[in-house]
Amino acid sequence: MHMLTRKDIENRESDLLAPYAMHSKDTKGRKYLETEPKYRSVYQRDRDRIIHSTAFRKLEYKTQVFVNHEGDYYRTRLTHTMEVSQIARSIARVMSLNEDLVEAIALSHDIGHPPFGHAGEESLRMLMKDNGGFDHNLQGLRVVEELEQRYPDFPGLNLTWEVREGINKHTTMFDMAKQLKEFEPGSSPTMETQIVDVADEIAYDNHDIDDGLTSGLIEENGLLELKLWKDAARFVTKGRKVLPDKIRKHQIVRRLIDIQIEDFLRASEKNIKLSNIKNVADVRSHKKRLVIFSDSMQKKRKELRAFLMANLYKNFRVIRMSDKARRFIIDLFKVYLEKPEQLPPSDHKKINKGNIHRVICDYIAGMTDRYALDEYKKLFDPYERV
Repeated sequence: MHMLTRKDIENRESDLLAPYAMHSKDTKGRKYLETEPKYRSVYQRDRDRIIHSTAFRKLEYKTQVFVNHEGDYYRTRLTHTMEVSQIARSIARVMSLNEDLVEAIALSHDIGHPPFGHAGEESLRMLMKDNGGFDHNLQGLRVVEELEQRYPDFPGLNLTWEVREGINKHTTMFDMAKQLKEFEPGSSPTMETQIVDVADEIAYDNHDIDDGLTSGLIEENGLLELKLWKDAARFVTKGRKVLPDKIRKHQIVRRLIDIQIEDFLRASEKNIKLSNIKNVADVRSHKKRLVIFSDSMQKKRKELRAFLMANLYKNFRVIRMSDKARRFIIDLFKVYLEKPEQLPPSDHKKINKGNIHRVICDYIAGMTDRYALDEYKKLFDPYERV
């Protein structure tokens, strides 16, 4: 029996991965020097540290569109993160990229999100506008570099440079953080980071359709107007007897993901060849995204996004949930600011001259939906025990 060592894993990468993939032996390393494990690559270690972090576990009770207590079926940040990781790893394997790096970036891409989805982020951004601002990608870096306290010799998780760069340069229609000087803002991110961005968008759109249909906030009649939905529905029902509604809808959503991934792989392969990408240096110096959809798919995805924006994200029930969530966050922030002694002692002692807003922001951003609701009740409901 042959046990695979880290060196064996690195040699396998050299044999199997594309020359423009990020090989773990070429990492820029960690901020604090550590002895690397014998049987794991540096990115496998990063992945494991992320999974065992407190912030990762809390994603189970943080939501995106639906507030946590609205129903058990809807996606949370954790289930979304797992879906992104699965899609990204599948793509990485086909493209001969580094699956371990992809997985580490995918699992950490939402780790800086506050409770209550985009409403929570918008509230903290507004509350922090004169005190350093708030962005969930930058907050994700704060989590893995400072806020997680698990090791005796350094703060944070001491992840590799490439994983931290992936968190900072994560870019979708919802994400565009300020690129920090440490991560070479003029250069493009690894192909692995670019894949996570696309997997995030695919997962987002398709699970929001699924959750929207289940909640009754969107109707299939409206989706039938969309080219992408029509293509997927035609494929699923072709040559079949009538399928039960639930199975048919599930199969259409599944097909939607497949259609997009197939298009993305074809268009990306073509683009990488046309751009003459030979190594990681070529990836970093290439100014545009190398992993792309075809123009026709982009058009169909734009139509789908417009539909979701009009019918789901702007639905009166979602707006009510979002507005209610904003009030929770704003009221909690103001209460702690007026009387910081109400913060737990471990957070209160972090306050020193001029950083009170950031301490409160970190505390609220680290809350789950459920914890924020409980805290709100304790502070504002006269009959609730504190």
